[in-house]
Amino acid sequence: MNGVPGQIGRYAVERELGSGGMGEVYLAFSPAGDPVAVKLIRPDRLDPVTRARFEKEALIARTVVGTNRVARFLDADPYAERPWLAMEYVPGRTLLSYVDGSGPLSAPLVASLGALLAEGLQAVHAVGLLHRDLKPQNVMLGAYGPILIDFGLGAFLDTAKDTLSHSGMIIGTVRCMPPEQALGRTKVKESADVYGLGTVLLYAATGHYPYDGARWEAIVAQVANADQAPDLSGLPPALEPLIGSMLAHDPADRPSLDAVMAGCTSVLAAAGLSPMAARHALIDATATDEEGPAHGNEPSSAAWKRIAEQAVTLDENEPDSPLDSPLDSPPPAAPEPDAEGAEGAAEGAEAENVPDSSADGTTPPAPVVEVPVPVPVPRKPGRPPASLQVAEELRSRYAAQPGL
Repeated sequence: MNGVPGQIGRYAVERELGSGGMGEVYLAFSPAGDPVAVKLIRPDRLDPVTRARFEKEALIARTVVGTNRVARFLDADPYAERPWLAMEYVPGRTLLSYVDGSGPLSAPLVASLGALLAEGLQAVHAVGLLHRDLKPQNVMLGAYGPILIDFGLGAFLDTAKDTLSHSGMIIGTVRCMPPEQALGRTKVKESADVYGLGTVLLYAATGHYPYDGARWEAIVAQVANADQAPDLSGLPPALEPLIGSMLAHDPADRPSLDAVMAGCTSVLAAAGLSPMAARHALIDATATDEEGPAHGNEPSSAAWKRIAEQAVTLDENEPDSPLDSPLDSPPPAAPEPDAEGAEGAAEGAEAENVPDSSADGTTPPAPVVEVPVPVPVPRKPGRPPASLQVAEELRSRYAAQPGL
């Protein structure tokens, strides 16, 4: 693709994954070959204050722990000609893509989604950061469940009302913006993320946003109007009280993330599901392969295929490793001696085991010595050798996976 940089920082760029109001995001690889998502920030977002804030937030973002629901922050350069940040690459489909293609999720699956993402946001808030751009496009659905992406861009998202019309501002961001941001308040709190999560869950359950319109100005006017209630049509009754409260106009009226998780788990309990079972059901429902290979999981050359083939060849030419044998297999028997050795062993055994003559002068017959026959160690069905397992894992890792 024309215009794609060959290198960003230490990362070799493979291709563009998408673009939006903040800039462009690329699939790239570290010097060791790990896939990462690198985002270049738009030039019109740059000023010394924003760069300094980005540097501060980037340092803090590396400290987020205690969650598997946020893509890890890896690297950044706030003072490059165009600032960039590198995040963990998360293969899968966005929530937006899934709902638009497959329809809304059921109430229990939306509740599982909400509980998992709320737990992830708690870890972000624990280090003093906000996401500030929660929307269906920023939730990835893959083989591990929902993951939040674009975390770490908060420094660029304290946008005043008069800057919303900048070229490239995607309307999806405006649809999910809390009223305090629509009113131009830049000092938002954790409750702004609660509102954003509410818009995500509403979209997951219904396929629409709380406010909508043909132009961004019309949407912002609705969001900022305290008398304009959000559109909750189509929302399952079990979810309506919780999501309605998350979309409250006044930040003080919104629930805490603890309360959001409690509300979500209550919905699961009413449906007879544990949080763990609901998570598995969510993954089963959303981790599909309808969109083809996930960028970053397919090899950029035939190198990995050759490695896998070489592993199989080595397995055919090498004896089994002790690590290949099942743990509960019997130990291998002693090797069978040759004929001369067997005869000698038998004679030696007779000599050692012939008892003294009995009182009547007779000698009891010598015991028969049985030479052990080696028994082949069986391999458990379906358990390939270690080297073949490596080959299969490589093939599996780089096989077709859900598309981004």
